[in-house]
Amino acid sequence: MINQDDSLIELAAKLQKKRELRRDLRHRLLDGKGNSAVVVKKLAEYLIERPELKVVALFSALRGEVDLLPLLDVMERTWVFPKVKGEVMEFYYVKSSEKDLSPGAYGILEPKADLAKVDIEKVDLFLCPGLGFDRRGGRIGRGMGFYDRTLEKASPRAVKLGVCFDFQIVDEVEMEAHDVRMNGVIYG
Repeated sequence: MINQDDSLIELAAKLQKKRELRRDLRHRLLDGKGNSAVVVKKLAEYLIERPELKVVALFSALRGEVDLLPLLDVMERTWVFPKVKGEVMEFYYVKSSEKDLSPGAYGILEPKADLAKVDIEKVDLFLCPGLGFDRRGGRIGRGMGFYDRTLEKASPRAVKLGVCFDFQIVDEVEMEAHDVRMNGVIYG
């Protein structure tokens, strides 16, 4: 029989393991020399094979992450970008990175205020950043939970893909009940 103390010790160990993994992955991102063009090419090939994925949620890269902005220029899709509003993200239609995005919180490019908001249920594909991923779709983010809270509200039919460099792939990401698993990971 497991008592409450054992459960708390187990939880503390899991949280410590996640903290250590985040620290390691942050160093990898800062030290890494990822090539966004390789990943963008793989994503473009993926999208060409799946024309039914019409409304695609991108993200604005933080330092060291894959830069997805070139997709806007090479692919015909309906693109949406997130904007943090309190504890969740809202998505807005974007046609041009130069005209429709501007630096927001933390210097991250986000949709301008005059753009149309999209209902999250309409998004067919979410391209998700993370510090790291495993090959089973486990994702570890920066610890704020924005993507997990947002993806819980997405349509069950929506595809969720992690996007990263090959040095961000790890053996296992310890998943918790609130963590949302990706349907796959595209990396290069």
